[in-house]
Amino acid sequence: MAALTFIHQNLLHFTPKLTTSKPNLKPKRTKTKLSIQTIREFPQASFTDQFVLQLADSVEDSLPSSSSSSLPLQKLRDNSSETLLSTQWPSRKDESFRFTDTSFIKNSDINPISHPPNSLDLLEVSRDTQFESFNFVDGFLVDSSFSSSNLPDGVYVGSLSKLSSEGILKRVCELLGDFEWGDLFWSVNGLGAPDLMVVYVPEGCRVENPIYLKYIAVEGADKGSKKMPLSNPRVFVLVEKGGEVGIVEEFVGKEKTSTYELVEVSTGGKLSRHNVHVQQLGSDTVTELTTFHLSVGDQTQDLHSRIVLDHPRGYSQQLHKCIVAHSSGQAVFDGNVKVNRYAQQTDAGQLTRSLLLEPRATVNVKPNLQIIADDVKCSHGAAISDLEDSQLFYFQARGIDLETAREALVFSFGAEVIDKLPHSFVQKQVKDHVKALLKSRRKGPS
Repeated sequence: MAALTFIHQNLLHFTPKLTTSKPNLKPKRTKTKLSIQTIREFPQASFTDQFVLQLADSVEDSLPSSSSSSLPLQKLRDNSSETLLSTQWPSRKDESFRFTDTSFIKNSDINPISHPPNSLDLLEVSRDTQFESFNFVDGFLVDSSFSSSNLPDGVYVGSLSKLSSEGILKRVCELLGDFEWGDLFWSVNGLGAPDLMVVYVPEGCRVENPIYLKYIAVEGADKGSKKMPLSNPRVFVLVEKGGEVGIVEEFVGKEKTSTYELVEVSTGGKLSRHNVHVQQLGSDTVTELTTFHLSVGDQTQDLHSRIVLDHPRGYSQQLHKCIVAHSSGQAVFDGNVKVNRYAQQTDAGQLTRSLLLEPRATVNVKPNLQIIADDVKCSHGAAISDLEDSQLFYFQARGIDLETAREALVFSFGAEVIDKLPHSFVQKQVKDHVKALLKSRRKGPS
């Protein structure tokens, strides 16, 4: 039976503030550790990267002694450990990182967070929502306000360590860790995830209310400090044939006749990179990816997406929009859509549009459409520009001053994506946030 699987992990979250000191005593575990000794035992393995092995060793040491050791999670960690043995730190020479500079991360003092903060810290940063939510604090899934009694029969939402259904465990284990396209950060996250957030929807089931996931960063480093806290939250979403669920994340692979829709707005972080992979495992699927990235400071917003269609009559549409509003800002889009031999009568489209508001603002886009099937309807396109004079003239001819006209046009460029977010309160929250960022840009340099 076919299925839609989507693994979303927040890769590496690096946030500003001081880290707590690492405990002197390390918990003993039975699993094999990655360490520098691996290089000494195998000096001929020149493909290893000593820095990567040191990072992996510190990530593994940070795992709490009570960390779950269920079969799916152990499989994920083992696969990640094996991958890291032969993975180099990414550089501009690597095609997938050609436009993304990660050297500042390597040159930082990376400190994996070994335990969640106390409840007082959580209360200071938590905010109310209109829905029950799950909270990730520094990568740890903490007590949530979510009640499973409101879920339909067969649906599971929660920690892998608390999952008791053998059937769901088996399905998770079948699919977890089998993706070969993940990069180094994917593997580091897999090795260091203290637990796994699982969202499982059985065949033909519809979940009415959205699942609200909130990621809260408490640990961090002061501005200018080389300290860089590292957290590793990980979410696994599996929707069986005909299932439906909405997921809202604040900071989703495919079954026959199933639908997957992603709407993302990204504005924060010095370096933000999101890897999205959707794998079609059945016919008549619908996939829609809609993203909006905004850089108003010395930031890099990076999206790498991959959609693989292997079955007939699939529908896939992707719209990516970005605004770079700072002379040192950068946006990267690398979108791949692959239509394989048996994916006949596929309808796939991809469009990326970028708005550059400063002279030295940079955007690098690489839309990629690979078609092997011969009975398809596919298209892709890319556009990069500043605001058009004709658009500004239209406003000025109606008595609207230039500054107001520019403000309205810039905001409306991203509003097309924001309006696709589910629930009006989410849309309002995001619109207010984007307006505040654009307003702060006009007041002075970031």
